[in-house]
Amino acid sequence: MHASIILLLPFFSALVILLGHRQLKGASVLISVGSSIISFIACLFFLAAEDDNKLLLPFLDVGGHFHAGIEVLIDKQSRGMMFIVSFIGMLVHIFSLGYMKDDDAKPRFFGSLSLFMFSMTGIVLAGNLIMMFIFWELVGLSSYLLIGHWYQKASAAEACKKAFLTNRIGDFGFMIGILLLFGANHGSVNLDDLATAFKSGPLAPGAPGYSAGFTTAAALCIFLGAVGKSAQFPLHVWLPDAMEGPTPVSALIHAATMVAAGVYMLVRVSFLIEASPLAAEIIAGIGCFTALLAALMATQQNDIKRVLAYSTLSQLGYMVMAVGAVAMAAQHGHEAHGPNPGHPAMFHLYTHAFFKAMLFLGSGAVIYACHHEQDIWKMGGLRKHMPVTFWTFLIGTLALMGLPWITSGFYSKEAILGAAYDSGCSILFHSAALTALLTSFYMMRLVIIAFFGKPRTESAHHATEVPVIMCLPLIALAVFSVLSAWDGFATPLQALKPAHEPPHATVLFASIAAFIIGTGGAIYLYRGKDKDPISIKLFANKFYFDEIYAVIVRICQDRLAWIVTALERVFVDGLIARLPTAIVARLGAATRLLQGGHLQGYTFLLGGGVIAVIYLVVFVLPRMGH
Repeated sequence: MHASIILLLPFFSALVILLGHRQLKGASVLISVGSSIISFIACLFFLAAEDDNKLLLPFLDVGGHFHAGIEVLIDKQSRGMMFIVSFIGMLVHIFSLGYMKDDDAKPRFFGSLSLFMFSMTGIVLAGNLIMMFIFWELVGLSSYLLIGHWYQKASAAEACKKAFLTNRIGDFGFMIGILLLFGANHGSVNLDDLATAFKSGPLAPGAPGYSAGFTTAAALCIFLGAVGKSAQFPLHVWLPDAMEGPTPVSALIHAATMVAAGVYMLVRVSFLIEASPLAAEIIAGIGCFTALLAALMATQQNDIKRVLAYSTLSQLGYMVMAVGAVAMAAQHGHEAHGPNPGHPAMFHLYTHAFFKAMLFLGSGAVIYACHHEQDIWKMGGLRKHMPVTFWTFLIGTLALMGLPWITSGFYSKEAILGAAYDSGCSILFHSAALTALLTSFYMMRLVIIAFFGKPRTESAHHATEVPVIMCLPLIALAVFSVLSAWDGFATPLQALKPAHEPPHATVLFASIAAFIIGTGGAIYLYRGKDKDPISIKLFANKFYFDEIYAVIVRICQDRLAWIVTALERVFVDGLIARLPTAIVARLGAATRLLQGGHLQGYTFLLGGGVIAVIYLVVFVLPRMGH
């Protein structure tokens, strides 16, 4: 019952708002916010639900041999993820009441928010890959609508198209992976059935007909879906541009829920990744590379939302790396986190959702107070003008940096560093530690420039604290940023936390050293500065990936299109279509000369024909007979 309410209430809310917003007007906002609050309350009861896999609605039934429907899978992962989605979704709705109060298209915005909540809920509760793929595509649609909410801006229109098209590349691989598993598992893509098939069924290693190459191909195709949705290299370029949408959208979609869907899906199919050592290594490698690459980019960004966007990219890479690292450790027979543990990637997803959503909402409060100024070098001194925003933003920053033994981010980061250490790959561990150091550096840089020193512009000088309706979500998320990893807090969610074991001394040392060195370096370089003392254009220009992709598109797509067009005009339009037409036209013109309408001409032709026949009969045919 609670699952049905959580899933269907946002759908009907979006349907009513998007179809009747002109008649409802202001009531549409209340409908959307009310549905998010009711969904969160239902989710609190859902946390106590027993593990189950039940069918809500039949969808496909082919001759009794294949069934797929709207199935709800209730377990520790879906309960924990559902709490994150509903709680942060509710707070974003409430925050948007203040942030979007002067927007002329509020009904459309809140209707798209409800559609997104419905789509994301479907992914979380999905009991089979077909249902997950359907809602996966709906998330792509709703994110397109939200990123392009201010479609009058050319940058926002381009950003939503870029996000949509880039995600389609990953979704194509995801679909191929589902079809591969569908064929190999006798038409079943139910998650429980697939888990059984890979552990002791026809897809398990050693089973008759088992193919390691097939398993690797299926795992990497499924992973490609996560590469698109969770913005991993090389499909990472859409996420920073998606900051063109309203800031509450950034908090909901690009920090806590949508981009985390890829990680959630990978944890759901971890049995598939563990079955392929090569796939596990590739997934860990791409996650590690993305984390380090994005962290380097973030060190030179000046837009407050883009710093957080590249931070999100980096943390998503951390989570993806953890998925691969845990699979590598399992393949080596090393159970790093005790029996029936929570997954380190899910644990970091859980803690990261709270403090990163809070940071995005905090950046929205800063932008709102500074009259939509986003350049951190045009801020300064905001801690005096916006004390609530400052302290909550600082708490979220410390959580992201991993303040030892106090914030939730420390424990989840430590779990991922431990997974990298247990994987047996020193490159993963050292890269993860370097990424943690860079995270502390660029986040403390952001805080020092934006909140300390003196105001650098009039907008910063006259900034004031945001309304209470915007402060309350910041305070709630700040509390979760500190306490969410503590034992005894939100007890039903502790199943997401890996079984506690004393960390290896190397892991603990790396975690603390990264925090101290990164924080100290940022304070030393940026304290009291009015301009950036460091200028690394390679990092500031995002390693020129957008420019490289633009060249590739021009060479591969535009040149190919030019060649195809030329061939079409020469061969299709010319030789195939126009040449036969020209030949027939010429023959028609020549034979038309014989039909002049003159009697003497017809008589002449008749006589010529008779003479030709006589000549053939008398002279040519007898010779051919000899």
